[in-house]
Amino acid sequence: MNILDIIVHHKRKEVAERKELLPVELLKASEYYKREAYSLSGFIKSADKSGVIAEYKRKSPSKPEINLDAKIEEITKGYSLAGASALSVLTDEYFFGGGSSYLSTARALNEIPVLRKDFIIDSYQIHEAKSIGADAILLIAEILTIDEVKDLSAEANDIGLEVLMELHDDRQVKKISKNVQVVGVNNRDLKTFKTNIQYSLDIIEILPDICKISESGIHSAAQMVELYQAGYDGFLIGERFMSSEDPAFECRKLINEYKSLR
Repeated sequence: MNILDIIVHHKRKEVAERKELLPVELLKASEYYKREAYSLSGFIKSADKSGVIAEYKRKSPSKPEINLDAKIEEITKGYSLAGASALSVLTDEYFFGGGSSYLSTARALNEIPVLRKDFIIDSYQIHEAKSIGADAILLIAEILTIDEVKDLSAEANDIGLEVLMELHDDRQVKKISKNVQVVGVNNRDLKTFKTNIQYSLDIIEILPDICKISESGIHSAAQMVELYQAGYDGFLIGERFMSSEDPAFECRKLINEYKSLR
């Protein structure tokens, strides 16, 4: 199995355990479950925003020590003040060192959308996302069938959450359902883990007319301008910020450079 297969296998067991511990009925009793979510697509495309989804990520399978001491309060608030359109928070604990509490903390401190970044394979996780304060969820086309994307995205929309669907392959475009508000093109090759924004540039012509973002491997304002001119509305950036000593400062610096060039 490749790393994605291993993660999904582990996730199925993890979700089954959480269902036993905290049924959906209890998730729906959460205070956050009742709040009206912010629109991820709306904030990305807002004229007074940068289009940047700034990510809080402490580690990953390929980089086990990105920033293990990163303070969620300090970094997400800093991202927001730097002009980020939205936040992305990893909630997978085993592989990425994240957790639901990190997302809830980010939600309490910021007034921009928060994306739950996880490996969603079950409708339970959608209600869980709503209960911890998420405004949107990530669906990864690589690990879901067309019908699964359709059903999971519809359920998310039904409870007020938007959906970001991530593509790794142009053949996955057919999986985009009418309930997907944002399509994300991941520039990372899942076999080699190398990144190249050329993939986003190559696939843009066959993407639907919805909010579009490019993910992974974005390191400079010049790359962002190139992607923007090609038709992308935003960018998901994580390691570029999190691997620095001051993620919020790097976020502000990159956004300012991007705005000056655009």
